[in-house]
Amino acid sequence: MAQIAKKTKRYPSDLTDEEWERFAPLMPKPGRRGRPREVDFREVVNALRYLVRSGCGWRMLPIHFGPWQTVYGWFRELARRFLFQTIHDVALMLDRERAGREASPTAGVIDSQSIKAPQAETRGYDAGKKIVGRKRHIVVDTDGRLLMGQPDAGRYLRQCRRSGDPGWYPQALALGEASVRRRRL
Repeated sequence: MAQIAKKTKRYPSDLTDEEWERFAPLMPKPGRRGRPREVDFREVVNALRYLVRSGCGWRMLPIHFGPWQTVYGWFRELARRFLFQTIHDVALMLDRERAGREASPTAGVIDSQSIKAPQAETRGYDAGKKIVGRKRHIVVDTDGRLLMGQPDAGRYLRQCRRSGDPGWYPQALALGEASVRRRRL
């Protein structure tokens, strides 16, 4: 009975058998020495997909996936190995080939958006739009598939932390950066 329940999808975010067959070879192999691994990577990936889809916290993870500490530990390890970027790239290439395109894109569209975030911890000032907040940048291929996405604190926040820039402190003081001090003349 346990095996029947394990093979059925419990949540909409669970991996299908076809998806798992493509991603299973990318998972880390067990070590030769030490205690045998008891965790099922498919359940770890299902738990991570559930977390992203539902937006819940680590401690609110359903018990079906195992202890949240185990899932979090494997998440950190897989992120350190850039496994999620690899999975994204493989899925992107497979989708492009399925659409009759070349696997690697030769052209892309870059866009950015300024978002107001006056109370955020990491924020910057976009002088072009006169907005205090964050910027997000995305790159998509010509069919609209996401190639890369990156949030950014803003241009001037990076300038504030770069002490070699002659005008580094006025922007930092305007933004209320507490760690920045004026240079003595």
